[in-house]
Amino acid sequence: MRPLSSPSRRRPLRTRHTGAAVTAAGLAALAAALTACSGSTPASADTAADKPDISVNLQGKQAKAGSPVKVTLADGKLKQVTVADSKGEKLTGKVAANGTTWTSDRKAAPGTSYKVEATTDEGASARTSFRTAAPEQVNKLSLTPGKDTTVGVAQPLSVVFDHPVKNKAEVEKHLKVTTSNDTTGSWGWIKNYDGKDRIDWRPKDYWKSGTKVKLDAQLAGINSGTDGGWFVRDYVTGFSVGKSQKVKVDLDSKQATLVRDGRSVKTVPMSAGTPGGDKASWGGTSVLMAKEGTINMRSETVGLGDAYDKMVDNSMRLTWSGMYAHAAPWNASYFGNTNHSSGCIGMSDGDASWLYGQVQVGDPFEVSGSGSKGVPDPGNGYGEWNLSWADWQTKSALS
Repeated sequence: MRPLSSPSRRRPLRTRHTGAAVTAAGLAALAAALTACSGSTPASADTAADKPDISVNLQGKQAKAGSPVKVTLADGKLKQVTVADSKGEKLTGKVAANGTTWTSDRKAAPGTSYKVEATTDEGASARTSFRTAAPEQVNKLSLTPGKDTTVGVAQPLSVVFDHPVKNKAEVEKHLKVTTSNDTTGSWGWIKNYDGKDRIDWRPKDYWKSGTKVKLDAQLAGINSGTDGGWFVRDYVTGFSVGKSQKVKVDLDSKQATLVRDGRSVKTVPMSAGTPGGDKASWGGTSVLMAKEGTINMRSETVGLGDAYDKMVDNSMRLTWSGMYAHAAPWNASYFGNTNHSSGCIGMSDGDASWLYGQVQVGDPFEVSGSGSKGVPDPGNGYGEWNLSWADWQTKSALS
């Protein structure tokens, strides 16, 4: 290799005046000396003409976040560019076909320091750095189910945001779901029961037992829109699908049946909500949200006045609005013959204890028969299974 000071290798320094170009003072700060691969030319012989002339679209300590990082070489061709934050996390990117620019695949996150290193095809390198401005507001999220959990076949992947999400399509594009068996599914935007924005990924049909699911939410650097704020980090979670089972609740026969792998395991008598008013049970499909054990149930918390205040065993939550399956020994005379509860599915202590031990979070409870008060909204627990597949797909911001 010839020394870089050879006349045949020299190029005059040129400054291009473009919208992304920096001032002469800025270029001087961004430039770095060539590193020669030959020792025949002393370092002191390097001149300004030997230095790679690079510019970066983001500069200083208050750079605007939310744009890809673009590195431009004034003369010659780029071989490699590395852009990394203070934690060593790198932004991937590509060199353009003409070799003069490199653009990151992802956007720069707010409140983040980045180091840039560019190498030319002649072996020269240049380094610089910048920091993006801190966000005025940060949007965070919560994920269900929890990481590395095992859930039932009806459990959707659910994301609830702390602040409103106006840029729904932009956010949805950065939520990547992968499954071990290429399950068909779709995102859908709904309102959570507390009024917060929420997006769920629901498979077309119930999950197959044994499916492994992963969410890679690459949200750092994405602006959720007015009143929402910036996302400043990525989120990764995953879960597995357990036994294929469901609970079928028949309001007409007053029976509840656990079905596993398509076969009935056991049927128990029960008493559901009193038909004809607010105390009626929800129909359709609800998903077991949590196994809460022994809890205090008070009627005023669900808008039913002072009708009851009880400690209730083997409580299995089905909706945010307060529908449970649980032990209800005080209602023993109604099991199997009359729906006479305040909306829940009540059973004997023994039957409730048995069912509690069999079900898993994410199992569907399919309620059929007459006397229900309709089906719960998608955000009241996980009520999206009450929508057809076609209707669910329309809730995607990318549909």
